[in-house]
Amino acid sequence: MTSVDIRKRDGLARTGRYEYRGKQIVFPTVLDTQLFFPSLLQTAFSHVPLSADSTFACTYQVKSEDEPFSVHPKAIPDIPHGSCVMVPNWHIALIRPAEYVKWLVSLKEQVPPDTVWYAPAAALPSNVALLVYTGFNLFDFTGVDLKSAQRLFCTTEGLFPPDWIEKDICGCEGCRSGDLHLHNRAAILREIALVSQFIDRGQLRELVEARCRMDADQVAILRQLDRCYGFLEPRCPVARESPLKANSSDALFRVEVKRFADRVISRYRPPLGGVALLLPCSERKPYSMSRSHQKFHSVVQGRAHELIVTSPLGLVPRELEDVYPAAHYDIPVTGYWDREELAWVSSVLSEYLCHHPYRRIIAHLEGGALTAAQMAAERCEVMLEYTCQGPPWSIPSLEALNHALKGESRISENSLIRGILSWQFDVDIDSHGMRLRRKGMEAFISRGKEQLFSISSRTGLCIPTFSGWCLVGEGYSVHIDNFIPQGDILAPGVLSADSRIREGDEVHVIGDHIQATGRAAMGADEMLSSRRGVAVRVRKVLKE
Repeated sequence: MTSVDIRKRDGLARTGRYEYRGKQIVFPTVLDTQLFFPSLLQTAFSHVPLSADSTFACTYQVKSEDEPFSVHPKAIPDIPHGSCVMVPNWHIALIRPAEYVKWLVSLKEQVPPDTVWYAPAAALPSNVALLVYTGFNLFDFTGVDLKSAQRLFCTTEGLFPPDWIEKDICGCEGCRSGDLHLHNRAAILREIALVSQFIDRGQLRELVEARCRMDADQVAILRQLDRCYGFLEPRCPVARESPLKANSSDALFRVEVKRFADRVISRYRPPLGGVALLLPCSERKPYSMSRSHQKFHSVVQGRAHELIVTSPLGLVPRELEDVYPAAHYDIPVTGYWDREELAWVSSVLSEYLCHHPYRRIIAHLEGGALTAAQMAAERCEVMLEYTCQGPPWSIPSLEALNHALKGESRISENSLIRGILSWQFDVDIDSHGMRLRRKGMEAFISRGKEQLFSISSRTGLCIPTFSGWCLVGEGYSVHIDNFIPQGDILAPGVLSADSRIREGDEVHVIGDHIQATGRAAMGADEMLSSRRGVAVRVRKVLKE
């Protein structure tokens, strides 16, 4: 009997437990796989080149009779749920970045999600973080043992001469005893343990960005993968528990960044007409907690729709400043915007202004943010009004801003609530009469005395009550089989799910005689294609 229990997801990366014939391992892990899978000793004809065409692969790839089941991008047999798959020759893919991503996408789209992935002879301390990030879970010692035979010292930064073992770089038992073989095995075990911790923290991406800088091929793989937005986005959570560290230009292409900007452009419904006020971001998040934005607030007093121009997110409407990742990102502050940042931010702003015209657009900006706004205005052929006379928070600038807003009407609160709900649920809800109330750290959206939504202090996302779900409609719904949930809902019980659902989304569970509210523990595609695992963390059940 085999089974896979996934404990934690971080994009394509997973931690969990795999059981095979009474033996269990916790992944990601590295081990002597020939002892765990005795059938590997008899495996033949499983080393078909990854570049082979479908005719060659189907002719020569022999179907495995036992786990791990060999797969090839052009020849994938029927894989049982809860099993282990092996991709022979994957170490070759590591030096072919474009093909790495092409082959990976092909394989991942054809193999069930509730499987364990084994990359034989591929893992080293310097690349195992990237391998796990791209969806591999199980590794062997072949790679590091080969480097030991070649007299190479393995570290997370790369391969070095054997005399490095004497330079007090590492204090492991192998280094203390002068045993290179022992050191190299210990190095990859340590890195796997660290990778697991970063998955639990939701920060594997940050670790991968740090590790891959020493290898051009790894950087190329990461960048090629980032451009597969349609493949990655359904597999990435809508929010994480840790800050997004935008410490390099690669952050501009992260799923979280592109998803936020895409929803601001295509889903978000701003207040109609009126005045758009472009403001600079602040180091402190959410922006309204900073001294500069408190000064802006005291001057604006709701007379304009505030839009924060920022890298890497592009544009953050004021009412979305608490939503992940707007309140959860960190970026090095240098005062300098490079061309990639300017191109990205200006493209987001120009698309937004083309989709949502305003009567007036005031640019209360300086430096790179102002340059990006000017580039956007030229692209979509709109006029900007300038109010900065020195730093945006200076008294002359604030006085000029106040003068520019003289005579403008205040924006209604329910218009801002409409924007929050449209960004999250992709629906234009009638927000007339709704109010946003705060009580300490808690926030609620209500109409009269009826509470419709609460707002998560952790992610900024709205959590609908049953009355709130009536307003959202059929969106973000999960239909289940004929049973009454006694706890969390497992994937086998899901009949259908809104294709827009991502891990971490609030969902409405609908059954024959019940409805429930909860949070998605996996994306819609995985709910429908998995045979094991929690699909929805149930919050409340209502029997009908």
